[in-house]
Amino acid sequence: MISKILKWSLILVGTVVVTIGLFFGYMRFHDGPMEIIAGGPFTTGELAIGDEPDWSFIKDRLTVEFQLYEPETSRTIWIAVDENKLYLISGYMKTGFGKIWKQWPHYVEKDNRALLRVDGKIYERKLIRLGADDLNDKIISEFNRKYKSGLSREGIASNSAWLYELAPR
Repeated sequence: MISKILKWSLILVGTVVVTIGLFFGYMRFHDGPMEIIAGGPFTTGELAIGDEPDWSFIKDRLTVEFQLYEPETSRTIWIAVDENKLYLISGYMKTGFGKIWKQWPHYVEKDNRALLRVDGKIYERKLIRLGADDLNDKIISEFNRKYKSGLSREGIASNSAWLYELAPR
């Protein structure tokens, strides 16, 4: 009786593990992320050409999608707008959880090119990491207003959070 229960428990656990693995494998080829699950490269969207847009239309939007080139993966990010410049943050960089979950900032050090997809339009960007001395208090205030993130100049200086400007290429 116990061996039968153990056998079916192992089959159930194995099925769950295989299903989760297949889902994450599928997501690597999916057109963009699904909420907090990283996705594959963008396959839809119109490349935005021309002048820099007025980014005020995303000032109160909580997340947008962005994709790196190497590796070609996409994710959703928190974003702030200040003086028509875009900023994103990667928190939890010094936590055990963050060291596993937040791999993308390390890829940016090698290739800072990125794509931002908003409302079906794709914008070519480059990520420029900012240090505590590069910030103004308005950027910190904007992240804290939108996300209650507890972002501070000290958090940036200690590398607990990495802040980037999403500059045009």
